[in-house]
Amino acid sequence: MKYQIDDIDRKILSYLVKNARVPFLEIARECGISGAAIHQRVKKMEDAGIIEGSRFIVKPRALGFKICAFIGVILDNASQYKKVVKEIEKIPEVIECHFITGHYSFFLKIRCNSHQHLMDILINTLQNIPGIAKTESFISLDQLIEKQVDICTEEQ
Repeated sequence: MKYQIDDIDRKILSYLVKNARVPFLEIARECGISGAAIHQRVKKMEDAGIIEGSRFIVKPRALGFKICAFIGVILDNASQYKKVVKEIEKIPEVIECHFITGHYSFFLKIRCNSHQHLMDILINTLQNIPGIAKTESFISLDQLIEKQVDICTEEQ
């Protein structure tokens, strides 16, 4: 059975997205329900796969990873994608990997500490993975928007 979120769930989610460490009792006061009800609702949303844990957000730039790049990856053969993903997953600088439609098979987001580091990842790591035919790089000059999905938007 699919869990249907209601207005109270949306309100809970909006608080948690802003600050995952906000006490449940504070959310309960704002929602006009008990702390136990908040715990139950959060648990149900976790079980339904709506919420996936909580985490701290570490800013890569603060750790010296000043270069953000996107890499379009073209495979020799699309049937190799599972093997290639296993190899890409081993690269610590790759922070996202999307299997996409269009010209590329994958679109990667990577973080490096310099252009030399990026070049090393491209030449000595990515392009040496069996099954990768070609890569194309896009260096991000600035991230202009970063946000979560709008919790208040209802499903269409």
